[in-house]
Amino acid sequence: MFNTVYEWFWWDRIWLPVNLTWADLEDREDRVYAKASHLYVIVPYAFAFLLVRYLFERWVATPLAVSSGIRQRVHLKLEANPILERYYTTQSRNPAQDDIGGLSKKSSLSERQVERWFRRRRSQDRPGVLKKFREASWRFAFYLAAFIGGIVALYDKEWFYDTREVWTGFPKQSMLPSQYWYYILEMSFYGSLLFSITFDVKRKDFREQIIHHLATLVLLSFSWCANYIRIGTLVMLVHDASDVLLESAKLFNYAKREKACKVLFVLFAVVFMVTRLIIFPFWLIYCTWVYPIQHYPAFFGYYFFNVMLVVLLCLHVFWAYLILCMIRKFIFDITSSKSSLLEPVDSYFTPNLCTYFRLTQNHLYKSLLLFIHFMS
Repeated sequence: MFNTVYEWFWWDRIWLPVNLTWADLEDREDRVYAKASHLYVIVPYAFAFLLVRYLFERWVATPLAVSSGIRQRVHLKLEANPILERYYTTQSRNPAQDDIGGLSKKSSLSERQVERWFRRRRSQDRPGVLKKFREASWRFAFYLAAFIGGIVALYDKEWFYDTREVWTGFPKQSMLPSQYWYYILEMSFYGSLLFSITFDVKRKDFREQIIHHLATLVLLSFSWCANYIRIGTLVMLVHDASDVLLESAKLFNYAKREKACKVLFVLFAVVFMVTRLIIFPFWLIYCTWVYPIQHYPAFFGYYFFNVMLVVLLCLHVFWAYLILCMIRKFIFDITSSKSSLLEPVDSYFTPNLCTYFRLTQNHLYKSLLLFIHFMS
């Protein structure tokens, strides 16, 4: 049965155009092709990324945070209480009023003391700004390096300027060393995010993050095995462009540099709109939807890859809508308010960003927060 599933999964008609087989993609003297076996190195590389991240956060991000005035939060001392701790870890972090009464009797504490204990216990689990700063610093460093590396790897390639060249000779396109490392490092990075998600800052979109990282790895793996490497590198470059600005805006937000954070967020919004809503659909999806059938009949891999890109575009449209809502609110508050900039204003963007990032009771803010963390 296993052999049957294996043969069906790697059936030529799923991955390759008609009249082509895997034998056509065997390495020759002057040609090297991407193979599924190359992806095995992603697991050890992902763990290597975790080690590099640990060293980076300890020796680079932490001193940078301290120099920016960010300190480790000091928690109030919490008395050990096995009964309350067991309830906290196994049942609920926010006990109902009826449960508080029962816990009060079991622990020989007053109800007020039980409420105070749970409040302080939740505070201990709440990630501090220093931890968030270190994580954002690591992602910023990688996205910046990946974007610069992508530019270096692609600037002298014909398909970087003319997307028709993406399909010239497809799928018999020899893999370049720069393409190999660009793919492997990107996939290893997302693999490391998947491994570290349990001890990273746990956000409200925890499940969405797992789905996002898994989907990214699946799409990159498919494009690798089907030799969609040229278009894959272009897609990665387009996505890394805005992520750099998003993470840098977070860093300035954590450092309470309001003006710089606002400027970077606006720049992020502009770059996001240009790369995700203009370049991505009108250049890259057009390239994968129109040009391939000029060279060969459509096959399963053609439909699968394009459907996944369209789904990704739909997510971009949704996130762009949230960004525009924020920008509109920002512009409206600036033009309608004649008060001093130092005067508190009940809006999203005119007050300190640290303030409106904490306004979790507003559903629009929750959506934006989901967007920011999902994109990260």
